Amino acid sequence: MSSDTTARDDATTESDTYVHRPDGVAVGGGSSEPEATGFGDRGWVLVGVVALCFLVIPGAVYLVPSLPAMAGLPYLAAMLALPMLPALALGLVAVWSMTAATRGGD
Repeated sequence: MSSDTTARDDATTESDTYVHRPDGVAVGGGSSEPEATGFGDRGWVLVGVVALCFLVIPGAVYLVPSLPAMAGLPYLAAMLALPMLPALALGLVAVWSMTAATRGGD
């Protein structure tokens, strides 16, 4: 009985450390992904647009709510358009930065 328990413990220990390595893949490398080099210009543009969309534009609407009326926009149109502009900008910049990242940059 004790030898049966020892055999199970050895099998459990061995299976806990098993790592599958497919044929043709080197142990230390073989990755097709490029090495990370930093945040890059596109990352900083994305950070700037996020800050603009989440801090600057809502802050401007909160601090100067009459700003759209001074520009000649009716209240209802301003409250519909103002949230759409940051969302559109954020979406466009996110798609631009991801497509550039997957292509390897311009």
